[in-house]
Amino acid sequence: MVNRFCDLIGCARPLQQAAMSRVTTPSLVAAVSNAGGLGMLAVGRAPPDRVVGQLDHIDALTSAPFGAGFIVRFLDRAALEVVLPRVRCVEFFYDWPDPALVPPGVITGWQVGTVDEARAAVDAGCRYVVAQGVEAGGHVRATVPLAELVPAVRAAVDVPVVAAGGLGTAGDVRAAWALGADAVRIGTRLLAADEADIHPVYLRSLIEAKPDDAEYTDLFAVGWPDAPQRVLASAVRAARADGPDPVGHSGDTPLPRRGTTPPSSTTTGQIEAMALYAGRSVGAVRVRQPAAAIVAELVGAEGCTEP
Repeated sequence: MVNRFCDLIGCARPLQQAAMSRVTTPSLVAAVSNAGGLGMLAVGRAPPDRVVGQLDHIDALTSAPFGAGFIVRFLDRAALEVVLPRVRCVEFFYDWPDPALVPPGVITGWQVGTVDEARAAVDAGCRYVVAQGVEAGGHVRATVPLAELVPAVRAAVDVPVVAAGGLGTAGDVRAAWALGADAVRIGTRLLAADEADIHPVYLRSLIEAKPDDAEYTDLFAVGWPDAPQRVLASAVRAARADGPDPVGHSGDTPLPRRGTTPPSSTTTGQIEAMALYAGRSVGAVRVRQPAAAIVAELVGAEGCTEP
């Protein structure tokens, strides 16, 4: 039987890369898509001209399907308009599903944290939903574990369900399929991909972390209040200690202390006190490796067939 997610998207493996702002590169998107998964460009707050350049770069690296993710709170409709003709799917996060945002002719997904939000996404016209458990890294919509949310969402909606949150091993992936997920969404493991753009201090902190070192908090709220996150516990300790403000710079842009921006390879300053996002799967991050190797490890070589 063909997997519903792969059949919808046209990819070979039931794995989606999380759209992670600042650290996702066109090379990462293309590498995941070339490996058979669904690479996702994180649009974030990038202006349209930068987004066009990223799309051009991805197109030069892959002919496989890829998508783009948007945070509704920071949505630039001009950026959305340049993306729509060039991607297989668009995805929205962190606001109640809005039918006005679901474009005709483009597959749309919504990342949700509750069953009611999943139903609202489908009612709005979304063709898949991402069920995000509270174990997830980055900004967290859910308040319940993935093992509770995925079966409840699967029972409530008749579209493909992507499981997200705390998935870092092949065993985790099999468990998600057993819960009823059609695909898995991977973020933390792919932070350590060769193609990701993260600061060496951030990478080392991920590799040295244990599963319990990913802490749920609302500390990193400057620029995005009322949006809990999961970050490395070491970052929480460092951010609470006395230190400079701004905590560093991204190019010429100052980064406020307890802001939401994770450190890329060119960020300067007190890296250990920045938003070092990580999910409960961080204990599985042990080495930097190509994205294709991570995809193959997690979903195997069997392709998009029902497990």
